[in-house]
Amino acid sequence: MRNKYFLKLLSSHVLILILAFLLMGLIFSQFVRSYIFENKVEELNEYGQQILEDVSIHEESPQTFLNKYSKLLEARNIQYILFDSNADIIYPNVSMDPSIRLSQKEWDKLSKGESVTILHDIKRFDQEVSLVALPSMEGENITGGILLLSPISTSLKMIGQLNQYLLYTIAIAATAAIFLSLIFSRNLSTRVRAFRKATSMISSGDYNVHVPDDSKDDLGYLARDFNEMVVQLKKSHEEIERLENRRQKFLADVSHELRTPLTTISGLAEGIKNQLIPEGEVDKGMNLIDREAKRLIRLVNENLDYEKIRSNQLELHMIDIQAIEVFEVVSEQLLMQADEKNNQIYIEAADDIFIHADYDRLVQILINIVKNSIQFTENGWISMRAFENEHDICIEIEDNGMGIDPKEVDWIWERFYKADSSRTNSYFGEFGIGLSIVKQLVSLHNGKIDVQSEPNNGTIFRLFFPKK
Repeated sequence: MRNKYFLKLLSSHVLILILAFLLMGLIFSQFVRSYIFENKVEELNEYGQQILEDVSIHEESPQTFLNKYSKLLEARNIQYILFDSNADIIYPNVSMDPSIRLSQKEWDKLSKGESVTILHDIKRFDQEVSLVALPSMEGENITGGILLLSPISTSLKMIGQLNQYLLYTIAIAATAAIFLSLIFSRNLSTRVRAFRKATSMISSGDYNVHVPDDSKDDLGYLARDFNEMVVQLKKSHEEIERLENRRQKFLADVSHELRTPLTTISGLAEGIKNQLIPEGEVDKGMNLIDREAKRLIRLVNENLDYEKIRSNQLELHMIDIQAIEVFEVVSEQLLMQADEKNNQIYIEAADDIFIHADYDRLVQILINIVKNSIQFTENGWISMRAFENEHDICIEIEDNGMGIDPKEVDWIWERFYKADSSRTNSYFGEFGIGLSIVKQLVSLHNGKIDVQSEPNNGTIFRLFFPKK
């Protein structure tokens, strides 16, 4: 993978550099050529105009200063020719070479008083030259002119050297591109391999991975997001495992609890049917069957209630409920269970305190909490109190039982959680689902619930219901 990426990175860098340098080289070379040729033509124009002016001043004896100009311009590798109105050479004393004779089009242009400029001519001479022809005019008639030409081989040589340097630059840049591409590709490949290793570990179920995220580039931001995702996946995985463990334990507990009453009901029913139970014990057996059947119904109803709450299918019928009245109902229903553990139930509320709630669900909430208190209290007491605050009605359910470990307080609202499975051996509140329903029902009433508990110092549940 690294080699493939390296080749792609290298080819893209080298191609971009070559194209950029070629384009820049062509533009630069063309610019230099134009600049050199234009400077040469401008120089020839200046000398030509100066010579024509001096010729007009020294009309009687131009030979002397023309010879001086010849020496001066030969030093600059420039030749010039003066010609008359018939295009015949008047200086120097040489015959008109056909190669330097002006074309008819060029002569027509000079005849109109316009100069002739050729930046780069390679057809007329044996070498490349720049050429300038300037007319001498009297009114609208041409009286002669001057032709200047200069070889540009030196300029072309300099341009060739520039192009050679440009090729060297391209070669150096390509070498640098190869070197940098190798470094970058190795670095990136190392980081990509870290991602691949991390994803492989995650796919195998190992979430203890961390990708280096100290860089401040896009891959660094991606690594930070990836690490945050791994943390969330780990939490989700742990939560799923925890819930699965609770679910399995819950199913085991439910199976055990269902088997016990079903076995009791089946055995008693079989005994009554076959008249194996004495007549004096039949009523007691029927009561036991009734009690165990209600126990099964309650277990099924709790699960159905929880699913209704989760799917938002539970409908509340809100009314004003007198607190003391509902306390009495709950106390009466749980009196027998409290007596079995030698507990006392106390209630306290003013007659004018009313709770705006669904009656059946409020009773369900209180019964679940009081059952929980009875379950963890023996030879003690449970109290239900209600009082009014500024914005809500507060209900406190307190006991002096064994309490709950502070580490477990936050978990008691979980659906399958039981604070101490070794102590939940009675037939009420043992399935780890009641308090979860309580919290959901309180939330549906727009209320709040919290718990305060210390081991061996009892527990206080506080419920807050908003006023109507």
